[in-house]
Amino acid sequence: MKLIKNIILALCLVGASSINAQQKPIKYESFKIENGEFKFNGQAVKLHSGEIHYARIPHDYWRHRLKMVKAMGLNTIATYVFWNYHEIAPGKWDFQTGNRNLPEFLKIAKEEGLMVILRPGPYVCAEWEFGGYPWFLQNDKDMKIREYNTPFLHSTKAYFTELYKVVKPYLIVNGGPIVMVQGENEFGSFVSQREDIKMEDHKKYSSSVFDQLKEVGFKGMEFFTSDGDWLFEGGALPGALPTANGDEDPENIKKEVKKFHNGEGPFMVAEYYPGWLDHWAEPFPRKAAERVKSHIEKFMNNDISFNIYMVHGGTNFGFTSGANYDKDHDIQPSMTSYDYDAPITEAGWETEKYLKLRELLKNSSTPPIPAKIPVIEIQGIKLSQAIDLENLKNHVRPVINDNPLTFEQLNQGYGYVWYSKNFNQPIKGTLKIDGLRDYAIVYVNGEKVGELNRYYKKYECEVNIPFNGKLDILVENMGRINYGAAINKNTKGIISPVFINDRKITGDWEMYGLPFEKAPVIDAKQKSDLKENRPAIYKGNFNVSKVGDTFLDMRPFGKGIVFVNGINLGRYWSVGPQQTLYLPGCYLKNGDNEIIIFEQKNNKINTELNTLTEPILDKLNPEKGLN
Repeated sequence: MKLIKNIILALCLVGASSINAQQKPIKYESFKIENGEFKFNGQAVKLHSGEIHYARIPHDYWRHRLKMVKAMGLNTIATYVFWNYHEIAPGKWDFQTGNRNLPEFLKIAKEEGLMVILRPGPYVCAEWEFGGYPWFLQNDKDMKIREYNTPFLHSTKAYFTELYKVVKPYLIVNGGPIVMVQGENEFGSFVSQREDIKMEDHKKYSSSVFDQLKEVGFKGMEFFTSDGDWLFEGGALPGALPTANGDEDPENIKKEVKKFHNGEGPFMVAEYYPGWLDHWAEPFPRKAAERVKSHIEKFMNNDISFNIYMVHGGTNFGFTSGANYDKDHDIQPSMTSYDYDAPITEAGWETEKYLKLRELLKNSSTPPIPAKIPVIEIQGIKLSQAIDLENLKNHVRPVINDNPLTFEQLNQGYGYVWYSKNFNQPIKGTLKIDGLRDYAIVYVNGEKVGELNRYYKKYECEVNIPFNGKLDILVENMGRINYGAAINKNTKGIISPVFINDRKITGDWEMYGLPFEKAPVIDAKQKSDLKENRPAIYKGNFNVSKVGDTFLDMRPFGKGIVFVNGINLGRYWSVGPQQTLYLPGCYLKNGDNEIIIFEQKNNKINTELNTLTEPILDKLNPEKGLN
């Protein structure tokens, strides 16, 4: 019996030492590309990575999401750095506050034992506003974005310099978790779309960006490029590993990588898509879990490293979502939710996709799945106060000009601009704004007469303006285009003359900036003053006894944005398919909470709001964008 007890005790001690060994911090000593392999601390390794963007996740949830990634069986995360998220005004940088605290994110990734792939751009795409570029770059008339151009390269150098200052301690050469750095992003795609630029000039630009990264301090790191492998000719750079985007065929991947990398690997898919991006007014795309698992298994069986884009998408809080376009739509604005049908949902929940991949990827050291963040339901949030937007607009000092000015000319990046024009003689006919960017509601003497919409290519409506009448046009920036040749044409507001019956309307245009950088303040003494079909600001307060994640049910509303406790949760739009807004529990307080809703359409007056315990991301009502 004593012998049996001793054996059991010995086994327990072995088990305990094994657990303790697993919990020892990972040493980040070196990472090299040698002899066609990735080598971490001198040992060959495959990168099993998942993309996760710190800017799209509440700061308080970073550790939870990284633990979810680790528990799925991944050993690496990849993250873009969004230049415009950190250069918040020309020459003004923020890498420290809230979700912008990149060093804190990297510190947590290291503590969780993950390697990090850093993707600094300067262009990122990512369905992010302007592909990551600061909007104010467009105010420099000598600047040519994403070209070999002195003003632009001066700006990228300044960005890389500031970035290096904050990430230096987290580079593998300094004992940190960052093992690879990307040079530019999907440049081969841009080359294919800008055939008006010579290949040698394209290469001159991309090589300059690559050189800048080295000059500011990243020299000594391993670099890579990322493109569809059929676009390596335009995107690959000497001294950087070419990695594939979007290809699921191991034979193609290996063939093209070898062609541009001295006949050898390592081989990597830098963006494997387990889902896909989504736009307002379009179906929510889905990808079957079994199909995703089979693709990842194929990569593993063929010695191909991978990065799952996205493993967790998160949320485009505030005005951070970008836009695309196609032949049928002049803009396709991305939704607030960046769920992406990813293995980890917007709210951090595991999915069938997650469980199937975990089954494939986990090993003896894979930790258990973290507990789900609590979810709550809040019913009957009373909207006790509501005012017409004009009450707020009347406290804004207008800019007056003979012609409408763009957001950029008004030194405004995001939000809304109210354009107003008085007429001393009557005029009626067709109002036409070919240069609308992006969505407008038109009023004559305070009455709504039409909606204009760049998505539906609707740029005109009928107006009948009486003697001494007033024309108001409330214009929304729905997010700058983030992909394709049109990225260089990204000014917002009214960017061309306004016509009525082919007559150019000039003289004393008044422009009121409504950037909503902060939640609008409503005087508690101000009486509710509201009419249907007039833009409105609603205010309410609600009590929470226990905080938790929840989803605002926006189905009764039309179009607008929501602030909770001063935080802009993002846009909603009745066209769908997204009908809810994710409200993280970390943005709530025990006790009293405040909600502010800016409702642009206000087709009906609302008096309350409810929340749900599940999101609605696939309920499409495109006809609601046509009225």
